Amino acid sequence: MRPIHYVSSEILSLGLIKDIIEENKAIALSDEAILNINKSHEYLQEKIKNDDSPVYGINTGFGSLCNVKISSEHLSKLQENLVMSHACGTGDLVPKPIVKLMLLLKIQSLSYGFSGIQLQTVERLIDFYNNDVLPVVYTQGSLGASGDLAPLAHMSLPLLGKGEVHTEDGFMPASEILEEHGWQPLALQAKEGLALLNGTQFMSAYGVHCLLKAHKLSYLADLIGAVSVDAFDCNMSPFNELVHIVRPHRGQIKTAQLILEFLEGSEIGASENKKVQDPYSFRCIPQVHGATKDTLTFVTKTFKTEINSVTDNPNIFRNEDQIISGGNFHGQPLALGLDYLGIAMAELGNISERRTFQLVSGARELPQFLVNNPGLNSGFMIPQYTAASIVSANKQLATPASVDSIVSSNGQEDHVSMGANSATQCLRIIDNVETILAIELMNASQAIAFRKPKKSSEFVESFLGHYRDGVPFVDEDRLLADDMHASIGFLQSFSIENDILFD
Repeated sequence: MRPIHYVSSEILSLGLIKDIIEENKAIALSDEAILNINKSHEYLQEKIKNDDSPVYGINTGFGSLCNVKISSEHLSKLQENLVMSHACGTGDLVPKPIVKLMLLLKIQSLSYGFSGIQLQTVERLIDFYNNDVLPVVYTQGSLGASGDLAPLAHMSLPLLGKGEVHTEDGFMPASEILEEHGWQPLALQAKEGLALLNGTQFMSAYGVHCLLKAHKLSYLADLIGAVSVDAFDCNMSPFNELVHIVRPHRGQIKTAQLILEFLEGSEIGASENKKVQDPYSFRCIPQVHGATKDTLTFVTKTFKTEINSVTDNPNIFRNEDQIISGGNFHGQPLALGLDYLGIAMAELGNISERRTFQLVSGARELPQFLVNNPGLNSGFMIPQYTAASIVSANKQLATPASVDSIVSSNGQEDHVSMGANSATQCLRIIDNVETILAIELMNASQAIAFRKPKKSSEFVESFLGHYRDGVPFVDEDRLLADDMHASIGFLQSFSIENDILFD
């Protein structure tokens, strides 16, 4: 039987989300969530019936049209029009795993009972999630301020039987998938369109996806860096805990510990006649990788708060008998966090490429470009070019999007976060870092083979043994693009336990 995750006030963490994804858990509402949703909806309906005072987005227009009063008979049409008119996304398609995260995070936010949405609407979002009915959403269109309006509108269109959804072979009209499942299009009630569209679930879903991958790549950067340390026959003294106790950044200490653990028992590491000092890309792994770890900790905390929050507008406080229009949809915390994460991850790629450069340089008794008969063979000359090209691209992508703001909605929305652009840039950086690390691993595994008969640690030798199943030693020139793709695939398939990943 498929395991179930019950949406409730239980805190969503990265580890819990990873488990939900990997175990393909179905989603269901807890009794607590059902009660909260129903009470909020009933309160709002009663409020509308007994009080015709203007309340933003419930019986008024949107944005700079907030002063236009809407009559009670048009409240449902108002919400439907909102979803249709705001579905103005363009650009690339949002990856399906991120669309699924958008659904999960929107369900979570609506479950707290501060949104006034009807239970049926949340249950249909759950139907979409559980049946992999994934709306077609585009990457461009959100300013990351009034919520992720355009992406969330595209996510919501299929609720109305409009828009498109993904299939194995492409797309199909949402109306057809509803008919296939026997679902009727929803008639949105007051405030529901706003509850669906206002919110940070596009930025949040990208952030969660990026963080899950970034935590994994942070660990792999340490492991691959350790392979390179032995491959370059480095001095182990920079990893001595005494060095890091006197500058006790948590990430720095943790990185040094991991490098020592990975290389414990290494014959290469224990050998004498080491150079007095090694290049910074090896010697300063704890300081550089550690700083990225500390950034990950900060950004993880930011997103943990966000995905367990209410981010639509206005907020309904039934116990206090108040409906308040605020700004919880503004993505500034996420925009800054995503930019910071992108910069930190780009640095993992930057230092990785420098280690690759050193490994192919012909130093430390390694052959030039890590191949027998250099000259006849070019060996690993060009993978370093590729890594350098990607590192350069990351430097451009790491330019913060959050420092920009463009006035919209006739000046009503006069400061925006641009967090959606931060989100898509961040993912591109992280995907690029994966490739850069895969190239370093190709080079480090090749270089360490030239250290035989000396061996690295038992842990590293086992790791490289599994790697060699898909990426054999290069005796002479061959199509290295195939090896690069296999190396990327190896990293993608590499599994790490939660207690290690999120330590």
